[in-house]
Amino acid sequence: MNSKYENLKTIMDSGMVLIIRTDSEDEAKNIAVAAVEGGIKALEITMAVPNAINVIAFLANKYKNENVIVGAGTVLDAETANAVMLAGARLLVSPNLNPKMIEIANRYQAITVSGAMTPTEIINTVNSGADFVKLFPAEFLGPKYVKTIKAPLPQAEIVPTGGVNPDNVKEWFEAGCHVVGVGSFVSKAHKKDGDFSKITQAAKIFVEAIKKARV
Repeated sequence: MNSKYENLKTIMDSGMVLIIRTDSEDEAKNIAVAAVEGGIKALEITMAVPNAINVIAFLANKYKNENVIVGAGTVLDAETANAVMLAGARLLVSPNLNPKMIEIANRYQAITVSGAMTPTEIINTVNSGADFVKLFPAEFLGPKYVKTIKAPLPQAEIVPTGGVNPDNVKEWFEAGCHVVGVGSFVSKAHKKDGDFSKITQAAKIFVEAIKKARV
């Protein structure tokens, strides 16, 4: 098992976390596998996915010898944090601040991404020990908001989530972000015809867009 430092480095180097939210356990597994084939290194399986813990356990086992981080999303309390970590999650994401979730994740060296919007919420999230601050919903705030926040709070590692795509990802990185939350551009690329190879292709497009954004 990689250390927390190694997992953090993987996320920072890749520059993205893929959020998977669907109404089918099998579909979630297929999306994740196809996305990894396209170069995705960090996966967030939201607890809204049916049998999400089974999906997390399946992926954690499948990629146990590979540099792929399997995580859980919408982790709202310590009990859920315990359950997903026992299933193999090494990344815990929440849309809001829950200090108990962060406390137990830190105890067992899992990475945390905790939701915030206002300066006060962001400072409270950092003070609670979260590794990343999830800016949600980012599409209503935009890169200029991040740039403004980062001026007095450069230490806040902000991860915008919602509305991030290959066309605007460069703006987020230029605003001071190092990691973005990626959703429908990749995770729903197969929806028209059920062709999961389109997930792989969309992932490759996003990986390349991040590389170009960092030049």
